[in-house]
Amino acid sequence: MFSSKHYIWTFLIAILAWGFQILSAQSLPLPPSGGNQKAEVSQYMGMVKATFTYNSPDVTDSRGNSREGKIWGQLVPYGLSPNNFGTAKEMPWRAGANENTLFSVSHDVMIQGQKLPAGTYGFHIIPGEPNQDWTLIFSQNTSSWGSYFYDQAEDVLRVTTRPDKASFHEWLTFGFTDRQLTQCEAALYWENLKIPFTISVPDMNDLYVAEIEESLRSSSGFNWQNWVSAANFCVNNQTHLEKGMEWAEAAVSRPFVGQANYTTLSTKANVLMAMNRMEDAHKVMDEAMEQPTAGVLQIHQYARQCLARGEKERALEVFQKNEELHPDTWPVHVGLARGYSAVGNFKKALKHAKIAQGNVPEGDQLNAQSVENMIAKLSEGEDVN
Repeated sequence: MFSSKHYIWTFLIAILAWGFQILSAQSLPLPPSGGNQKAEVSQYMGMVKATFTYNSPDVTDSRGNSREGKIWGQLVPYGLSPNNFGTAKEMPWRAGANENTLFSVSHDVMIQGQKLPAGTYGFHIIPGEPNQDWTLIFSQNTSSWGSYFYDQAEDVLRVTTRPDKASFHEWLTFGFTDRQLTQCEAALYWENLKIPFTISVPDMNDLYVAEIEESLRSSSGFNWQNWVSAANFCVNNQTHLEKGMEWAEAAVSRPFVGQANYTTLSTKANVLMAMNRMEDAHKVMDEAMEQPTAGVLQIHQYARQCLARGEKERALEVFQKNEELHPDTWPVHVGLARGYSAVGNFKKALKHAKIAQGNVPEGDQLNAQSVENMIAKLSEGEDVN
C-alpha cells in the first residue's frame, strides 16, 4: 500500500512536470499569434533615444477580407471596452496586437508637455469619439498580454491628443516625424488615421554637459583636444559657460594633459568672449598669437572675426601683428587692406591691396578676382569689408 507521503510526492512531481511543460511550450520559437508581426522603431533626439516595440495587425483579416472603414469604432471601439478574459473591468486599446505595446525612452522627456521619466512603459490608448480627444496611457506594467490586465493604478502618465487623417496604412505602424534636435512628433498610423503626440527634451544641453563631464573622467580626458571640444560645445551652444571656462583652462594647463598652444589659448579666449569678458579675451589672444603654432591663416581669420564683431581697431592691430610675425606672407597684405579700409584709411588699404595682388598664389583665380575687386572699390574710396 502507498503511504500518504508517497501520494504527496507523486502529486508534487506531476505539478512540476506540468509546469515544466508549460514553460517549455512558452519558449518555443513559434510564429506570432494571428500573424501580427513584431516590429520596432527608434528615433534619436540628440543623445535621447525613443523606441516603440509592438505587434502590427493589418487592415485585411486572416481570411483576406478588408476591414477598411471598420477599424475605428468597431474593431477598435471608442472609449473603454468590456473585458471577458483578464482582470481589468474595462480596458483601453493595446495600441497594437498581442503583448503590450512598449514605449521606451533613454532619458527623462516631456510627452505633450508633461514629464515622463526614463524607462520602458506599456502603451495603451483610449480612443475618443470622432472630433474628441484620445487618451494616451504610459503604464509601468510592461509584461502583460495586451490590455486585458490593465490597471489604472499602474499609470505613470496620461496625456490627450487629437487624431488626424492620414494616407492609407495597411499595417499598423509607429513612426517619427518633425525630427528636431530637442523634439519630434511620434505617431501611430493605421488605416486612414494618424494618432500623434510630441516628445520633447527640455534640458538637452544639461544632458550633453553631464555626458561630456563623465567622459572626460575616462581616457578621453588624457588629451587636450577633447577638453577643447568640450569647451567649444559650451561656446557654440551658449550654455554652461563657467563649466566651459573650466574645460578650456584644463586644455591649457591641466597637469600632464594641457598645452599652451594657439588652439587651446584661442579656445579659452572664445569662452571669455562668450562671457563678455572682452579685455581678458584680448589678452589671451595676444598670448595665443605668440605661440609657434599660430599660423598666418589662423591669425588672419581671428582678425576677420574681430571685424565681424565690429572691433575695427582691434582687427587692424591683429592684421599688423600678422605682418610682424609673418612678413610678406599671403594673405598678410590682404588682411592689412581690410584692416586699414575698416578704419577709413583707404590710401594705405589700396597700397596693401596692390601688394597683395602680386602675392596671390599662382592659379588661384578666386582670390585673384577678389583682390582685383578690392582694388577697384578702394580706388573709389569704398570700404571692402
